[in-house]
Amino acid sequence: MASAKWEWIILGEAPLQGQHSIPLGKNKMSNYIQITFTNIQQENQEMLIAHLAEVGFDGFEENENELKAFIPEKKYNRELLNEMVFKYQLSYDEQIIPEQNWNAVWESNFPPVVVEDFVAIRADFHAPIKNVQHELIITPKMSFGTGHHATTYMMVDQMRSIDFKGKKVFDFGTGTGILAILAEKLGAATITAIDNDDWSIANAKENIDQNDCSKIKLEQKDNAIMDEKYDIILANINKNVILGNLAPLSGQLIPQGTMLISGFLKEDTDDLVAVADRVSLIFKGRSTKGNWICLRFMH
Repeated sequence: MASAKWEWIILGEAPLQGQHSIPLGKNKMSNYIQITFTNIQQENQEMLIAHLAEVGFDGFEENENELKAFIPEKKYNRELLNEMVFKYQLSYDEQIIPEQNWNAVWESNFPPVVVEDFVAIRADFHAPIKNVQHELIITPKMSFGTGHHATTYMMVDQMRSIDFKGKKVFDFGTGTGILAILAEKLGAATITAIDNDDWSIANAKENIDQNDCSKIKLEQKDNAIMDEKYDIILANINKNVILGNLAPLSGQLIPQGTMLISGFLKEDTDDLVAVADRVSLIFKGRSTKGNWICLRFMH
């Protein structure tokens, strides 16, 4: 098994193979339900994780032929879980995990992330990282987006090939604020970053201030409908949220503008490309990491 690493899971996103994730909700201290699946093949783990995350599971631990999933006790619905796992023909064990300080556990295990020589992502308790073009200080606490997860890593990596200088950017589902912060570092003129979670907004503000950013406008919203047009749109969420907002996102992208999306599995590509085509988005390319994919479109 790979060495343990920790990652937040929000809106259907999951950790890289062999990594662990800390289950976190809006409260630092709360009881969780741990569901343990055994005899599950690796290729099925990521698909199951994506489905579980859509119904409230927000932490996962992947091991060889075993998957542990965590959900706040107050959100747990056993009947819904049984319906979901039936098609996988899996059995599971259920256990209550008493409240504990997940932040303290996470902080002791969170390693920096380096995306080649382009970006280093570290927490404020790490030493500075040299020999990279940009260094971001991200303390996620209870928000998604540290670079450990394949989707965030790919979004960061793909932003390297986009010209942000002087551009107007929209970051839909900002989480920790990592993509908005990088957009400013890459020369964007203005960035609007939104999220529907109050803790994410507070955390993103903290990270924006920590990185001395001044061009990011942060808003709490639960949809992508804005009264503005953007040169670049970034969305790292999940399939259902992106599909539900792809039309307004497309309508807010200027002609020849760029849209970069991730947060879904390879098997979802055809569905997303088909809907994108119907809302006048032109497919320009993809990148993959494990079973996860990042898609690029132009208006």
